[in-house]
Amino acid sequence: MSTDNICVFIQQDDGKIAEVSLELVSKAKELAGELSTRSEGKKKVKVQGILIGDGIKNKAEEIISYGADEVFCVENKRLKHYTPIPYQKVMEEILRKHSPQIVLFGATTTGRDLGPRIASALKVGLTADCTDLRIGDHEIQDKVYTDILFQIRPAFGGNIIATIVSPEHKPQMATVREGVMKLNDQDPSLKGRVTMVEVKLDNGDFLTEIIKQVKEEKSVNLKASQIIVAGGMGVGTVENFKLIEEFAHVIGADVGASRAAVDAGFISKDHQVGQTGTTVRPKLYIACGISGAIQHRAGMDESGRIIAINDDPEAPIFQIAHYGIVGNLNEIIPQFIKSYKEKV
Repeated sequence: MSTDNICVFIQQDDGKIAEVSLELVSKAKELAGELSTRSEGKKKVKVQGILIGDGIKNKAEEIISYGADEVFCVENKRLKHYTPIPYQKVMEEILRKHSPQIVLFGATTTGRDLGPRIASALKVGLTADCTDLRIGDHEIQDKVYTDILFQIRPAFGGNIIATIVSPEHKPQMATVREGVMKLNDQDPSLKGRVTMVEVKLDNGDFLTEIIKQVKEEKSVNLKASQIIVAGGMGVGTVENFKLIEEFAHVIGADVGASRAAVDAGFISKDHQVGQTGTTVRPKLYIACGISGAIQHRAGMDESGRIIAINDDPEAPIFQIAHYGIVGNLNEIIPQFIKSYKEKV
């Protein structure tokens, strides 16, 4: 029988908890609170984490400090690094035993590999690359399903936003993009249970072996940026985009871009902001030549302050900007740079 709990796969890499997993614990706590409220106090929905690795039990308290009520911890020297078959076996055994109503994975390389394997084994649906999760009711053929998970993600190349439901089979499963869920502040006073789980593994479960790991760091970490200067198609050319980079350098900001600018070859995809790129929450976001399509706005609209520079007074970006400047960015930005240099 399905329980009402929400389960999060906690990804660890070399003993470090992936930030997206903590973001999902934070979101799961919010969803669990809403489900508990909707039941009018009849049930307490818990947040559970599944942590798999070697020597990682000490990380469980960190997960609890972000809102997990219980962490299932599986330790084995051969589980230090992710390999599909043993991780699937561990996850499947725990999920079958505890039957949560929702299971969440980060949309990382690991989550995108493990999530579909679990969904196939449990014969349930899985929505990939979600950018939002909500709780609601849904009616299908005169049948009303209550308190189900609305799995929201961009579709058709980001041109529309789709809401997907899978109410007939539990658990409801989704992978969620990094950075789209707000990370709660860590609260060491939160209490939870750490449950060690023994899963029998044999040599037949380890058909692959990791010989060497090669990791390439991103050229920029936009998620951690406090100030971002972003350019869009309105910048015009690769040469003009250097003005955006100069502006960012002068004020100590990182460089962002719209998808259109990335597709045009102005800058690499590591700098892309939006639903198909990185979701950011800087203290200051300066949008230069960005029209403000919904896909881009969804990736930056929680910025502390937004300044928009665009020669189109009807550009959608002005709808969310705190300050808007209508004009040619090739004339305005040099004035910003000059003024800033004079004052410093």
